[in-house]
Amino acid sequence: MAGDRPDREGTAGAGETALDLGRTLAGMHLDGAPTFGSTPPGGPREAYIGRAPMHNVEGAEWPQWYAEHRVLPYLRRAVDDGTITLSEAEVIERLCARLPDLAGPAEPPARLHGDLWNGNVLWGADGHAWLIDPAAHGGHRETDLAMLHLFGCPHLDEVLRGYESAAPLADGWSDRIGLHQLFPLLVHAVLFGRGYAEQALSTAKAALER
Repeated sequence: MAGDRPDREGTAGAGETALDLGRTLAGMHLDGAPTFGSTPPGGPREAYIGRAPMHNVEGAEWPQWYAEHRVLPYLRRAVDDGTITLSEAEVIERLCARLPDLAGPAEPPARLHGDLWNGNVLWGADGHAWLIDPAAHGGHRETDLAMLHLFGCPHLDEVLRGYESAAPLADGWSDRIGLHQLFPLLVHAVLFGRGYAEQALSTAKAALER
């Protein structure tokens, strides 16, 4: 029936559906991953996020792994493409150097969806929500939540309330949203150009000022 189709806009996703989505996302994160960057069983090491290549290289410490394998590769590509200048790139490089001090309490690797923007959340009229088109890898759970913030997930307050009922977040997590948004912003800078590059640069500057 047409009324049972998933809805990308979330008009059918209020209330208990959003709470349940948050609880389910928390459960997926809590299932964990062997290391940061590890693929799901049978998953590809040479993967994609959208149309951008994403290399699933394993690492033991999140700040170093995130800088080396999620931020800097896309920064270098943006510089090579002329989307970000060398002088502008320095602010993101400085942020990467400070990540061990800014990243908050250490957490074990979580199993991430990896591309959790609003378009990959489908809301059903039957009271269920589905996550589609993942770029799954082991990472920091705040990264998935930061992407939901970045691209405007409907009913986000309820999703977060459901999430924290199952897996409370570390103190100060909302202050770290910008750190985790650098990865998708730089991916978008590579794919879509200067507007996202400017957003990545302003996000890095703001994070350094905290």
